[in-house]
Amino acid sequence: MAAKFDSSKQYKLTEACELVKEISYTKFDASVELSVRLGVDPRKANQMVRGVVTLPHGTGKVTRVLCLCTPDKENEAKEAGADYVGLDDYVEKIKGGWTDIDVIICTPSVMGKIGALGRILGPRGLMPNPKTGTVTMEVGKAIKEVKAGKIDFKVDKQGIVHSAIGKVSFSAAQLNDNAVEFINAIIKLKPQALKGTYVKSIYMSSTMSAGINVDSKSVGVAD
Repeated sequence: MAAKFDSSKQYKLTEACELVKEISYTKFDASVELSVRLGVDPRKANQMVRGVVTLPHGTGKVTRVLCLCTPDKENEAKEAGADYVGLDDYVEKIKGGWTDIDVIICTPSVMGKIGALGRILGPRGLMPNPKTGTVTMEVGKAIKEVKAGKIDFKVDKQGIVHSAIGKVSFSAAQLNDNAVEFINAIIKLKPQALKGTYVKSIYMSSTMSAGINVDSKSVGVAD
Protein backbone atom coordinates (compact mmCIF):
# COMPACT_ATOMS: atom_id res chain seq x y z
CA MET A 1 0.00 0.00 0.00
CA ALA A 2 2.83 2.39 0.86
CA ALA A 3 4.23 2.03 -2.65
CA LYS A 4 0.95 3.21 -4.22
CA PHE A 5 -0.06 5.90 -1.74
CA ASP A 6 1.50 9.23 -0.74
CA SER A 7 0.00 10.44 2.55
CA SER A 8 1.42 13.95 2.06
CA LYS A 9 -0.33 14.45 -1.29
CA GLN A 10 -3.77 15.78 -2.11
CA TYR A 11 -5.57 13.76 -4.77
CA LYS A 12 -8.32 14.76 -7.15
CA LEU A 13 -11.60 13.04 -6.36
CA THR A 14 -11.41 10.91 -9.50
CA GLU A 15 -7.89 9.78 -8.51
CA ALA A 16 -8.99 9.03 -4.94
CA CYS A 17 -11.85 6.83 -6.21
CA GLU A 18 -9.36 4.72 -8.17
CA LEU A 19 -6.71 4.69 -5.44
CA VAL A 20 -9.06 3.61 -2.63
CA LYS A 21 -9.73 0.42 -4.59
CA GLU A 22 -6.01 -0.23 -5.08
CA ILE A 23 -5.03 0.16 -1.42
CA SER A 24 -7.83 -2.01 0.02
CA TYR A 25 -6.59 -5.48 0.88
CA THR A 26 -9.41 -6.92 2.99
CA LYS A 27 -10.82 -10.34 2.13
CA PHE A 28 -14.35 -8.93 2.36
CA ASP A 29 -16.05 -6.25 0.27
CA ALA A 30 -15.02 -3.23 2.35
CA SER A 31 -17.13 -0.11 2.62
CA VAL A 32 -15.82 3.15 1.17
CA GLU A 33 -16.37 6.17 3.40
CA LEU A 34 -16.08 9.92 3.08
CA SER A 35 -15.22 12.15 6.04
CA VAL A 36 -15.83 15.84 5.49
CA ARG A 37 -14.45 18.19 8.15
CA LEU A 38 -16.46 21.39 8.40
CA GLY A 39 -15.65 24.74 9.93
CA VAL A 40 -18.87 24.80 11.95
CA ASP A 41 -19.51 24.78 15.68
CA PRO A 42 -22.07 21.98 16.15
CA ARG A 43 -22.88 23.29 19.63
CA LYS A 44 -24.63 26.26 18.02
CA ALA A 45 -28.11 25.49 16.72
CA ASN A 46 -27.67 27.85 13.75
CA GLN A 47 -24.56 25.92 12.60
CA MET A 48 -26.00 22.41 12.74
CA VAL A 49 -25.60 20.53 9.47
CA ARG A 50 -28.05 17.68 8.93
CA GLY A 51 -29.67 16.33 5.80
CA VAL A 52 -30.55 13.42 3.57
CA VAL A 53 -29.23 12.35 0.19
CA THR A 54 -30.01 9.54 -2.23
CA LEU A 55 -26.82 8.13 -3.70
CA PRO A 56 -27.11 7.39 -7.46
CA HIS A 57 -25.65 3.89 -7.05
CA GLY A 58 -26.76 3.15 -3.49
CA THR A 59 -24.38 2.24 -0.67
CA GLY A 60 -23.94 -1.41 -1.63
CA LYS A 61 -25.21 -2.32 1.81
CA VAL A 62 -28.36 -4.34 2.43
CA THR A 63 -30.50 -2.01 4.53
CA ARG A 64 -32.79 -3.71 7.02
CA VAL A 65 -35.98 -1.66 7.41
CA LEU A 66 -38.55 -1.87 10.18
CA CYS A 67 -41.88 -0.17 9.52
CA LEU A 68 -43.91 0.61 12.62
CA CYS A 69 -47.44 1.37 11.52
CA THR A 70 -51.13 0.70 11.98
CA PRO A 71 -52.70 -2.34 10.22
CA ASP A 72 -54.06 -0.23 7.33
CA LYS A 73 -50.47 0.58 6.25
CA GLU A 74 -48.96 -2.90 6.64
CA ASN A 75 -49.60 -4.10 3.09
CA GLU A 76 -48.12 -0.91 1.63
CA ALA A 77 -44.98 -1.38 3.74
CA LYS A 78 -44.60 -5.07 2.84
CA GLU A 79 -45.05 -4.40 -0.90
CA ALA A 80 -42.39 -1.67 -0.73
CA GLY A 81 -39.87 -4.17 0.66
CA ALA A 82 -39.82 -3.58 4.42
CA ASP A 83 -38.03 -6.40 6.24
CA TYR A 84 -40.20 -6.13 9.36
CA VAL A 85 -43.71 -4.70 9.64
CA GLY A 86 -45.91 -4.30 12.71
CA LEU A 87 -46.24 -2.21 15.83
CA ASP A 88 -46.83 -3.42 19.39
CA ASP A 89 -44.85 -6.66 19.06
CA TYR A 90 -41.81 -4.81 17.71
CA VAL A 91 -42.10 -2.02 20.29
CA GLU A 92 -41.88 -4.71 22.99
CA LYS A 93 -38.94 -6.41 21.22
CA ILE A 94 -37.06 -3.08 21.12
CA LYS A 95 -37.78 -2.49 24.82
CA GLY A 96 -36.17 -5.89 25.37
CA GLY A 97 -33.02 -4.73 23.57
CA TRP A 98 -33.63 -5.82 19.96
CA THR A 99 -32.12 -3.36 17.48
CA ASP A 100 -31.05 -5.65 14.62
CA ILE A 101 -32.16 -3.10 12.00
CA ASP A 102 -30.69 -0.16 10.10
CA VAL A 103 -33.68 2.17 9.63
CA ILE A 104 -37.07 2.59 11.28
CA ILE A 105 -39.89 4.19 9.32
CA CYS A 106 -43.22 4.98 10.95
CA THR A 107 -46.44 6.91 10.54
CA PRO A 108 -47.06 10.06 12.64
CA SER A 109 -49.94 8.39 14.49
CA VAL A 110 -47.67 5.84 16.20
CA MET A 111 -44.99 8.26 17.39
CA GLY A 112 -46.59 8.33 20.82
CA LYS A 113 -45.67 4.67 21.33
CA ILE A 114 -42.21 5.10 19.82
CA GLY A 115 -41.30 8.14 21.93
CA ALA A 116 -40.76 5.90 24.94
CA LEU A 117 -38.03 4.07 23.01
CA GLY A 118 -35.86 7.18 22.66
CA ARG A 119 -33.24 6.02 25.17
CA ILE A 120 -32.68 2.85 23.17
CA LEU A 121 -33.05 4.17 19.62
CA GLY A 122 -31.51 7.62 20.02
CA PRO A 123 -27.90 6.59 20.76
CA ARG A 124 -28.02 4.13 17.85
CA GLY A 125 -29.27 6.73 15.37
CA LEU A 126 -32.48 4.77 14.82
CA MET A 127 -35.06 7.24 16.13
CA PRO A 128 -37.55 8.18 13.37
CA ASN A 129 -37.54 11.87 12.52
CA PRO A 130 -39.82 13.89 10.20
CA LYS A 131 -36.77 15.91 9.05
CA THR A 132 -35.16 12.80 7.55
CA GLY A 133 -38.39 11.51 6.03
CA THR A 134 -38.68 8.54 8.37
CA VAL A 135 -41.92 9.77 9.94
CA THR A 136 -44.42 9.91 7.10
CA MET A 137 -47.81 8.74 5.86
CA GLU A 138 -46.13 7.66 2.62
CA VAL A 139 -44.35 4.70 4.17
CA GLY A 140 -44.10 2.83 0.87
CA LYS A 141 -42.28 5.67 -0.83
CA ALA A 142 -39.96 6.16 2.16
CA ILE A 143 -39.06 2.46 2.29
CA LYS A 144 -38.27 2.34 -1.43
CA GLU A 145 -36.03 5.41 -1.12
CA VAL A 146 -34.08 3.91 1.79
CA LYS A 147 -33.68 0.62 -0.04
CA ALA A 148 -32.46 2.52 -3.12
CA GLY A 149 -29.64 4.23 -1.24
CA LYS A 150 -31.12 7.16 0.67
CA ILE A 151 -29.01 8.05 3.71
CA ASP A 152 -29.26 10.70 6.38
CA PHE A 153 -26.21 12.41 7.80
CA LYS A 154 -25.40 14.80 10.63
CA VAL A 155 -22.28 16.65 11.70
CA ASP A 156 -20.74 15.14 14.84
CA LYS A 157 -19.34 16.93 17.90
CA GLN A 158 -15.96 17.34 16.20
CA GLY A 159 -17.51 19.08 13.20
CA ILE A 160 -17.15 16.07 10.89
CA VAL A 161 -19.76 14.55 8.59
CA HIS A 162 -18.95 10.97 7.62
CA SER A 163 -20.85 8.31 5.74
CA ALA A 164 -20.38 5.19 3.65
CA ILE A 165 -20.74 6.01 -0.04
CA GLY A 166 -20.27 2.56 -1.56
CA LYS A 167 -18.15 -0.57 -1.61
CA VAL A 168 -14.67 -1.37 -2.88
CA SER A 169 -16.36 -3.59 -5.49
CA PHE A 170 -17.98 -0.47 -7.02
CA SER A 171 -16.32 0.98 -10.09
CA ALA A 172 -14.29 4.16 -9.64
CA ALA A 173 -16.95 6.00 -11.68
CA GLN A 174 -19.74 4.81 -9.37
CA LEU A 175 -17.79 5.88 -6.29
CA ASN A 176 -17.15 9.27 -7.89
CA ASP A 177 -20.84 9.77 -8.69
CA ASN A 178 -21.85 8.91 -5.13
CA ALA A 179 -19.13 11.11 -3.61
CA VAL A 180 -20.10 14.11 -5.72
CA GLU A 181 -23.77 13.71 -4.73
CA PHE A 182 -22.87 13.43 -1.04
CA ILE A 183 -20.50 16.41 -1.04
CA ASN A 184 -22.95 18.58 -2.99
CA ALA A 185 -25.67 17.79 -0.46
CA ILE A 186 -23.37 19.01 2.34
CA ILE A 187 -22.41 22.17 0.42
CA LYS A 188 -26.09 23.08 -0.07
CA LEU A 189 -26.57 22.98 3.71
CA LYS A 190 -23.92 25.62 4.48
CA PRO A 191 -25.27 27.60 7.47
CA GLN A 192 -25.87 31.29 6.76
CA ALA A 193 -24.44 32.15 10.18
CA LEU A 194 -21.06 30.60 9.36
CA LYS A 195 -18.08 32.87 8.84
CA GLY A 196 -14.84 31.53 7.44
CA THR A 197 -14.05 28.28 5.64
CA TYR A 198 -16.94 25.81 5.43
CA VAL A 199 -15.28 22.66 4.04
CA LYS A 200 -11.87 22.31 5.71
CA SER A 201 -10.88 18.86 4.47
CA ILE A 202 -12.20 15.75 2.74
CA TYR A 203 -10.82 12.26 3.28
CA MET A 204 -11.76 9.02 1.56
CA SER A 205 -10.98 5.60 2.99
CA SER A 206 -12.14 2.01 2.94
CA THR A 207 -12.91 -0.02 6.06
CA MET A 208 -9.26 -0.80 6.85
CA SER A 209 -7.26 1.47 4.54
CA ALA A 210 -5.41 4.71 5.09
CA GLY A 211 -7.29 7.96 4.55
CA ILE A 212 -6.79 9.65 1.18
CA ASN A 213 -6.68 13.45 1.31
CA VAL A 214 -9.06 14.70 -1.40
CA ASP A 215 -8.47 18.12 -2.94
CA SER A 216 -11.73 19.92 -2.20
CA LYS A 217 -11.29 22.14 -5.27
CA SER A 218 -11.57 19.04 -7.46
CA VAL A 219 -15.21 18.74 -6.40
CA GLY A 220 -16.03 22.42 -6.82
CA VAL A 221 -15.60 23.51 -3.21
CA ALA A 222 -14.60 27.17 -3.06
CA ASP A 223 -12.23 28.51 -0.42
